[in-house]
Amino acid sequence: MAEANTARPTPKHHGLSARTLRRLEGATGRLASASMAAMEQRLTWFVRMPADQRATVLLITQTGAAGFIDWLRDSQEALKLTTEAFRGAPTDLSRWISLRQAVALVRLAIEVFEEQLPAFAANEAERAALIEGILRYGREIAFATANSYAAAAEARGAWDARLEALVVDGIVRGDAEESVLSRAAALGWDPAANATALVGSPPSEDPPTVVFEVRSRAARVGRPVLHSIQGSRLVVVVGGPTDGDDTKDREILTKMATAFADGPVVAGPTVPTLAEAHHSAVEALSGLRAIVGWPGAPRPARSSDLLPERALSGDPEAERLLIDEIAKPLEEAGPTLLKTVETYLESGGVLETCARLLFVHPNTVRYRLRKAADLTGCNAANPRDALVLRIALTVGRLARSRGLW
Repeated sequence: MAEANTARPTPKHHGLSARTLRRLEGATGRLASASMAAMEQRLTWFVRMPADQRATVLLITQTGAAGFIDWLRDSQEALKLTTEAFRGAPTDLSRWISLRQAVALVRLAIEVFEEQLPAFAANEAERAALIEGILRYGREIAFATANSYAAAAEARGAWDARLEALVVDGIVRGDAEESVLSRAAALGWDPAANATALVGSPPSEDPPTVVFEVRSRAARVGRPVLHSIQGSRLVVVVGGPTDGDDTKDREILTKMATAFADGPVVAGPTVPTLAEAHHSAVEALSGLRAIVGWPGAPRPARSSDLLPERALSGDPEAERLLIDEIAKPLEEAGPTLLKTVETYLESGGVLETCARLLFVHPNTVRYRLRKAADLTGCNAANPRDALVLRIALTVGRLARSRGLW
């Protein structure tokens, strides 16, 4: 009784005799060769493949044919062999043929098997069993191939994500240009394209969600991006111009900012190439640290719009820009223009008071302020620009007192 309980059940042969199975087993090589001949005859791209790659396909086909015989003997026990037939191979195959081409190979091999297998049948019942078997087996092979390609694509995606993170990390840290550029080129980035760094908070703690948000926005605006999550911040490098005369270019950063979580988003300057993206990233990060000082900042804010806050937070680059772009031009324009701006700011922005203090007509003050705006890009009548002018002049005086200017 115990022996009866432990005995293995008789394998199911799908209605095929042992003699038919032996004949099929001896013909696996011939079936694989016939499949290869059909591939070479019907698939023009297959003929152009190198000989070693075609040999790999032949080996896979032979493995699949042998797996089919095992599957006919016992489909349950041989299911692993069925899926293994095409599981390991696509890891190499996917490097030089697409999933569509792999499916074409599988379909053609199944067609050849369908044509030749009935000849091995001893009777009509075996013939029907063989046809049904190859159709079911072909379905299993097709699923296994698709799963293998999906796994290969997932592995490549994970590798690309790590490589992309290395590129962005290199940009932020200012690593050697060649290593960053070569890795970016491997990801399909054009090294000659403009680049702009955007920084803010990631929209989720789930990395796939962040990838989806960034990639979907980039696809909508039609721009290449590189991105990486670095702790509590998300860094995105956007390719192409973002500050030209084209309205669409200027809207790119606004649309990409929606990929970030609620809160401030800062964009660095647009630089000519990816090799200079470190400058954009450093300024963007400096702006992100200082933007808390400007509650009404736009989203995204340009790092150049945050020069006063950055200077107050101790950013030497912001101090230099304020001096070079505002304080120096005003001083070099002559004492009259500088005095007018200083007096206008000290008078609280009241034109008549400023004119009275300078003993000039209000129109003269207007003319001088317009000239100052042309030189610096800051209109003293605008509250925000007035703050920028005041901070720039203060920074300039401090630098001069320390002998730095």
